Amino acid sequence: MLDLKDVYYFVQVVDRGGFTAAGEALRLPKSTLSHRVKELESSLGVRLINRTSRRFAVTEVGQEFYQYAMALMRSAELAEEAMRQRLAEPSGVIRVTTATDIAQFALRHVLPTFLCDHPKVRIEETATDRVVDIVGEGFDLAIRGHVGQLQDSNLVQHPLARTPWYLFAGPDYLERTSVPAEPAALESHAILAMAGKGASPWQLLGPDKRVATVQFEPRFLSNSLISLKEAACANVGVAALPVYACQAELTAGSLRQILPDWIAADARITALIPYRTGLLPAVRTLVDYLAVVLPKVTAFDHN
Repeated sequence: MLDLKDVYYFVQVVDRGGFTAAGEALRLPKSTLSHRVKELESSLGVRLINRTSRRFAVTEVGQEFYQYAMALMRSAELAEEAMRQRLAEPSGVIRVTTATDIAQFALRHVLPTFLCDHPKVRIEETATDRVVDIVGEGFDLAIRGHVGQLQDSNLVQHPLARTPWYLFAGPDYLERTSVPAEPAALESHAILAMAGKGASPWQLLGPDKRVATVQFEPRFLSNSLISLKEAACANVGVAALPVYACQAELTAGSLRQILPDWIAADARITALIPYRTGLLPAVRTLVDYLAVVLPKVTAFDHN
């Protein structure tokens, strides 16, 4: 394994045309530089520089090695700069776009806590359910909820959390009807469905990778997660919801989970970052933070 310092000294000697000039620039004795270059030549098994009392000349193999040495020095500088950026205190503006439901439920406490921990960072959040052109509209980061793989694009994807949707209903509704023991029993229940998905049957994922298809005509159809949750709490029927949207209601007892072994949607939350150079350290810090915190925020607390 080459000593990186010896490579650095060799580059300095070649760049300055001799050991004397390099020693003056580096404030090192000429003898020290000569010794280090000899050590490098010994490691490589080749002569890099021909030395005489009157002449300094880089050998042919030395010229070839010099090109590799320069590339090695550039890589070392990039690595050092990357680490310095990570250690620097994050600062600047982060423009974030996310779905309304994720902003209202998953991120509502997370982003303020991040800002308190990083006083030099500012966040501009745009919560919207429309399709956003992240690059064209100048966003630094998008936080997306999805089922299945996101489409390939010119965006870097960073998985943040698994957020499965389960089935819930109010206790009074279950008292006056029944607690379904199997997915097939849901066909006799009032279903509260998300618009855009309500026209299709539920495909429930169960133990041993079983899939159960539930046909229904929704009693209540809405594109608002809040409206669906409130209807379920009002004992109107059964709703599919992500746990992070209804943990408080589960704790209070105004919602109960049904068919706990079955998942209504195996959803994920993913961070998307545009491919581009000069990524703000603050953006990287926020993504790393979300990857640690969001799984805790969205986890199902069964207590």
